[in-house]
Amino acid sequence: MSPAPRILLFGKNGQVGWELQRSLAPLGRLLALDREGLHPRHAERACPDWAGLGSLEHPLCGDLADLPGLARTVHALRPDVIVNAAAYTAVDKAETDLSLARCINAEAPGVLAQVAHEVGAWLVHYSTDYVFNGSGHAPWREEDATGPLNAYGLTKLDGEQRILQAGRQHLIFRASWIYAARGGNFARSMLRLAREREHLSVIDDQFGAPTGADLVADVTAHAIRHVLRTGEGQGTYHLAAAGVTTWHGYAQYVIEQARRLQPHGDWKVHAIEAVPTSAFPTPARRPHNSRLDTGFLQTTFGLRLPAWEEGVGRMLQEVLD
Repeated sequence: MSPAPRILLFGKNGQVGWELQRSLAPLGRLLALDREGLHPRHAERACPDWAGLGSLEHPLCGDLADLPGLARTVHALRPDVIVNAAAYTAVDKAETDLSLARCINAEAPGVLAQVAHEVGAWLVHYSTDYVFNGSGHAPWREEDATGPLNAYGLTKLDGEQRILQAGRQHLIFRASWIYAARGGNFARSMLRLAREREHLSVIDDQFGAPTGADLVADVTAHAIRHVLRTGEGQGTYHLAAAGVTTWHGYAQYVIEQARRLQPHGDWKVHAIEAVPTSAFPTPARRPHNSRLDTGFLQTTFGLRLPAWEEGVGRMLQEVLD
């Protein structure tokens, strides 16, 4: 019986990274890092079945801004799979903090792809619908022409391209409108505002599908198991829940479900006004069309992606019950 694969996860405390710790654990020997990294002795205690950790000379680096540290860590650990769930996600701040955003979103994935190739590992990386220009109404397909509207999208596209140039064994998942029961996200903001305000204004001319971090993590685990077993499936995939809504429709659903789950809760909101994107000017332009065609993903890995309402409903039950 072959040994369980060694899986190295970066960004363990983000919304997706937190769920990945759960979904990847059954696949093999998982070592999860955050930005602070880990001392080899602590790593050995956390992962006793990953031999040799305690003898490493340098701390394990989980900071994507430390490119030499990332390369040193991967070479020292020689994992079978690298999963990069870390990213610079402050979309508006990226407009003026371009150097750091480029380092984390573009240069670091390129380094990980190169060292993954050198040690023979698969690299799993997450990108975004922001690589497209957001025009039209049709769901974006993987082969459609890209055209980011903002610095964040440009750096994420750069990261994709560096992976394609450097690595042979890779999975890139483009996702959008991520939420989770923990961390900051749109749904949790709506719950807070619904307790604080009687009237809300929410954008109704941006379209997409709210996608749970748990769904992203579960699909990732399924795909990793597939590629490790077959050696096939490398590529770029769109990963989003089924269906489509707007931020306004999303907000309405969240608050309706919250009232159903807590009919005697301290909900103040009684009106949710639909407004255009222009009502909320931001430093970074947002795409109007974030629909993603997931047919390639579902066909390749034999999956069915559930409707966005299913995941959001489950998340609200977890948060409010």
